[in-house]
Amino acid sequence: MQTNWKIGTLFGIPLFLDPLWFVILGLTTLNFGFAYQQWGSIVGWSAGLVMALLLFASVLLHELGHSLVAQSQGIKVNSITLFLFGGIAAIEEESKTPGQAFQVAIAGPAVSVGLFFLLRLGSSLLPDSTPLSSMTGDLARINLVVALFNLIPGLPLDGGQVLKAALWKVTGDRFQAVHMAAKAGQILGYAAIALGFAIDFFTREFITGLWIVLIGWFAVRNANSYDRVTTLQETLLKLVASDGMTRNFRVVNANQTLREFADLYLLETTAPQVYFAAADGRYRGLVAINDLRTTQRSEWENQTLQSIVHPLNTIPTVTESTSLADVINKLEQEQIPQITVLSPADAVAGIIDRGDIVQALAQKLNLPITSLEIKRIKEEGNFPPSLQLGVIAKSLQK
Repeated sequence: MQTNWKIGTLFGIPLFLDPLWFVILGLTTLNFGFAYQQWGSIVGWSAGLVMALLLFASVLLHELGHSLVAQSQGIKVNSITLFLFGGIAAIEEESKTPGQAFQVAIAGPAVSVGLFFLLRLGSSLLPDSTPLSSMTGDLARINLVVALFNLIPGLPLDGGQVLKAALWKVTGDRFQAVHMAAKAGQILGYAAIALGFAIDFFTREFITGLWIVLIGWFAVRNANSYDRVTTLQETLLKLVASDGMTRNFRVVNANQTLREFADLYLLETTAPQVYFAAADGRYRGLVAINDLRTTQRSEWENQTLQSIVHPLNTIPTVTESTSLADVINKLEQEQIPQITVLSPADAVAGIIDRGDIVQALAQKLNLPITSLEIKRIKEEGNFPPSLQLGVIAKSLQK
């Protein structure tokens, strides 16, 4: 369920606020407000709030840096969200080359460094010891810290994205590069968690220690997510339609009348079935039950299935060697419940739907998905939200 609040659009990119953003806004305001009390209570707290808002404006510009470079590469940016740990740009797909991936990754820190120099210059031009001069100088230093922090070489940080681009260039394998950069992020995240607990234990600086622990937890969780999504991407490209298809269909005589077909097959079950008509050793096409229902009953005795079938070249099909990623993209783009799988001889080899795909992934990756869940996916015709297979497959389109 979408809990973020949309606050506007910038360069065609929707901007969202996570509700927890207000927590960090309040804490940041308190931090700066206490620091600026030498200017008086009203000015100090007002300056604290302004600084908190300017900090998040800087974060927004940082994420815009990533987003605009991605857009220049023809990549869609779905949104930018400000949340507890800063901001995140939801970029729909991967860059096509390591060089382009590096450009997207480095753009955010480059913006922050640029802001540092601009604000530093502005601070030097203002009279010393004034609130505006102090605020400008503080904001400059914060942007430098944001840039340097984000360049730590581990996913999900920008430095991890830079590391991934470099490893991709060296190894020639994007998936291996992501796994390695995610592992670096996991190690750094666990190190941050350990450091946070150490600070709590030895210095009693509980707030500082807790904050570092939370940052470490966030890093580990997101590094794990990168690793898991990449594993799914690899698997969707390795597995093909023949790995997931079933033969849950019936082949019927194309020369029988509609009445004979109805009496033989439709009266014996209420469960939906898939029927293909064949004659003279060759598939004639798919029998759509709705076509039968829209045909006058008086014609059932005279018309054969041959008259209502949909030839195989007119229905959605894939070959046995089509990757599951391409099968998913076809299912999602055409919004159809299932696809016919053809053999190299253009005969019907099987059918595949969303439930079949999830089952194939579950078997390959040992995912904890029950047969009841598979049945529900087949009935509802939707992938489970926890897997986001539609989004993942779309990111793999060439």
